[in-house]
Order: sequence, then C-alpha cells, then structure tokens
Amino acid sequence: MTAKPLTITAISTRAVIAPMARPLATGGGAVSTVPLVLVDLETKEGITGHAYVFSYFASLLGPLAQLIANLGEGLVGDPLAPLDLEAKLQKILRLPGAQGLTLMALSGLDMAAWDAHAKSLDLPLARALGADPKPVPAYNSNGLGIIGPEKAAREAAELAAPGFPGVKVRLGYPDIETDLAVVRAVREAVPAGTALMSDYNQCLDTSAATARAMALDGEGLTWIEEPVRADDYAGCARVRAKARTPIQIGENFWGIHDMEKALAAGAADLMMPDVAKIGGVTGWLRAASLGAARELPLSSHLYPEISAHILAATPTTHWLEYVDWANPVLAEPLIIEGGHAVVPERPGIGLAWDEKAAAKYAA
Repeated sequence: MTAKPLTITAISTRAVIAPMARPLATGGGAVSTVPLVLVDLETKEGITGHAYVFSYFASLLGPLAQLIANLGEGLVGDPLAPLDLEAKLQKILRLPGAQGLTLMALSGLDMAAWDAHAKSLDLPLARALGADPKPVPAYNSNGLGIIGPEKAAREAAELAAPGFPGVKVRLGYPDIETDLAVVRAVREAVPAGTALMSDYNQCLDTSAATARAMALDGEGLTWIEEPVRADDYAGCARVRAKARTPIQIGENFWGIHDMEKALAAGAADLMMPDVAKIGGVTGWLRAASLGAARELPLSSHLYPEISAHILAATPTTHWLEYVDWANPVLAEPLIIEGGHAVVPERPGIGLAWDEKAAAKYAA
C-alpha cells in the first residue's frame, strides 16, 4: 500500500497536568502528578498525527511545550516523511545538541509524524513498521514506590490482581535490610511465578550498589534497574561484574550514542530505552537494531501506547512497562489482556484525546 503524500501545515501543543492514581516515591525523587505535552501534527490532507511527551515535573512542562511548538514551526510546509524530518531536526539541533529537553521535543515531533504516516497507510503503526501487531508481555509499573514492606505488599497484590505476569518495586531504603524486607513482602503477596523487577532510580554509589545487588542475588529478581547514576557506565559495569542478578539500564539514554557507549562499557545485561529520550520511533528503530545485533533483550520505559507498537517491531522484545499515567486524557486507553498489551488495530498509534478531560486538566 502506498502512503498518501502529506504536507505538514501546523503543529500545536497543549500542556496538561493529569492526576496520578498511585503517586510514586522513588530513590531518585517523587512524582505525584502527570505533566504531559499533547502534540498534534496537522497536514493539508486532513490527517493529524498525535503524540504526548511526559515532562516529569510541572516546572518543565511549559518550556517543553514551547520548544516542541518552536521546532515544529520549522517543519511547516515540509512533506511528511519521518526519517527526513528527524534528519532535519538533528541538523537544526547540532549546535545546542539533541539532548535533554531538545531531544524530548524532537522525539515528540517524530512520534507524531510516524502516527500521521501510519494513518496515511490506514495501518496501525506496528504494521506500518513491517511487524505483526502481536500482544506484548507487560509488567505493572504503577505504584510500588518507597512505601515500606506492609504497604508494598498490599499494593503489589492489587497490581498483580488483574493478571499481570510481573510487577516492579522501587528500592533504595536507608538500609539494605529494608530493601530485602520489601522484596520479600512483595514476593509473598503476589502469585507464584510473578516476575519481580526492582529499580533503584540511580540513588546509590558503586560501592553501595554492589553490596545491595549481591545481597539481592538470592531473591529471584528479574532485574536490578539503574543501581548507579545513569551515565556512569563504568560504575554500572563494576556492579554487573559482581552481581548474579541481571542489571537493567537505558531509560536515560539520550539517543543511540549513549546506548553505544553503555554497550561498549559492558554496563548492563538488559536495556530499556525511553521512546521520548532515544529519539522517538526513528531513534527506537536504531536502538532495536543495536540490540538485535547483540541479541540483547530490550524492554520499554513508560509510553505504553506507542511502546506496544515499537516492541512488536523489535527483534529482541522483552517486557513492556505498563503505566496508566496518560489514561485520564485518552479517549481509548491501551488495553491489557492476559498480562499482555494489546496493540490496537486502529490506524497509527491509536491515540485520541478526551477533549473534555484535556480541557479540565489544562495547565
């Protein structure tokens, strides 16, 4: 099927702050609301591409929305060709650097462009990428912050109850004994066989991370995530050398060059790029190629709606991280069935805004 030629006519952004059902305290900081930039890429032919970008904190929401809008102005009048648009944006950002908010802005525009492109084919994004939109295994990453053993056990049982085959617990308590107590409490609270991921959110130095990883080695964890500072690949490699539990990193890769550096350092057993930090769909496809060349399992970070599509097109797919954070402003949230994300058959990513909710939560 040939895509209909499209021409970009406008790119608009809206800032919203959605409620979070389960506020999340981590070893690296707390998140209690969901600040999102909603991106709409309009074309002359009437097809609109949608995407959203999570800004982490409300203080970054306005600048990110404005940055996406400003960069988008430079694309008006261009043909809708995602790879060409990404190359143009990379060139524009060469002097300031495509990193941090600039890369997140690029990624938001890239995701919206791919959404419109898939819609022009009348195909879901996964099919437009040449993949069968097969279900993707998902773990429940809502909640389970730094809340202590008793509350963590109750929350873990609730999160696993819908049939999720895995849950993720945040660690980084003041002492290693509490980390162990939380892991064991969660393990007892969820059904046998449930995968249990753990995340330190970069809160440890190499020495402490090594000690805690070794202490956790007998707990049957699926992985230990970001035990040290995200860009300390050498330190992470030292932790990995001592730990038997797989080490997971990647949500803070700023583009594929960071991923290449981490691979060269032997920093991790598993990687989980974030689609809004790796460079959108275009950046993810490059990351997937790096992973495939090394038979490296790749999981997603946040953005479950688009991650379901791109993981379906990833040769070494591992896990989809499921959060419901964008659900309050989505007309049709992602469906989870039997512990798997169901890739929608709607054209594009499948995103549509609940306009009343978007107005209600406007920042």
